[in-house]
Amino acid sequence: MNKILSNKKVICLFLFPTLLLTAVIIVIPIFISGYYSLLDWDGIGKGIFIGLDNYKELIKDGRFLNSIKNSLLFAAFSLFLQIPFSLLLAIIVANVKKGEKFYRTAYFIPVIISTVVIGQLWQKIYNGDYGLLNSLLGIAGLDNLQQDWLGQEKTALICSFIPILWQYVGYHMLIMYAGVKSLSTEIYEAARIDGASNTQIAFRITIPLLKPILKVCVTFSLIGALKVFDLIYVLTNGGPFFSTEVPSIYMYTTIFDSFNYGYGSAISIFIILECLVFTMLLNLFFRGKEV
Repeated sequence: MNKILSNKKVICLFLFPTLLLTAVIIVIPIFISGYYSLLDWDGIGKGIFIGLDNYKELIKDGRFLNSIKNSLLFAAFSLFLQIPFSLLLAIIVANVKKGEKFYRTAYFIPVIISTVVIGQLWQKIYNGDYGLLNSLLGIAGLDNLQQDWLGQEKTALICSFIPILWQYVGYHMLIMYAGVKSLSTEIYEAARIDGASNTQIAFRITIPLLKPILKVCVTFSLIGALKVFDLIYVLTNGGPFFSTEVPSIYMYTTIFDSFNYGYGSAISIFIILECLVFTMLLNLFFRGKEV
């Protein structure tokens, strides 16, 4: 077995199917989109080469800049709300004496539910006429707070993020939970003998030792927020008045509603570059923390 694994030709043979699929599904479409982004093309007729004009137009496009702002807000919500909350749940569930499996499963259930189903569910919760949220506010005597939550510009964005938080908090929690459970119990026993409290153990032992796991979760959360599409599309379709529109929604409507494939492809290339840049920044950040 060791001889086989040390044979570079065999390694290349086993890697070839994966590399081929990656090239066909990811790499080649990216280069094709990059080419389309240099064209003025409606997706049917012959495209006209216009160079970087689509990218120059993006810089001037107020709607596109607003979509970037929204995606960055989603990213901030994910990093400063979703990740800390998931970490807190992971530490709590990992130290629960009874019902550990139940809580672990319960928090993970939203992850396996279809995003479309979750979008429809939260639409019913937020509905201004018969929604559960307004009904609860009415029962609590807070009728003045009742409103169409997804129909108001001031509330639509935060209301769109809450389902994302609810759906994926269990995903990150489970990854962190596995990391917490993999830590040696001897470290915790030594800390308790020295008189460390649960809070001190969490901040001085658990979290520092979970840095590699946190790096993975932060990367997944950030990239997921920057390219979020399906849940926003189901909930608001970018409305009202583009208040919840993100670059992926704008790209979709530009290509399939306005039939502007060149401009939409330029948006897609921006999303790819944005995710790449933020991933590199995260790697530099965590590398600096390790030094």
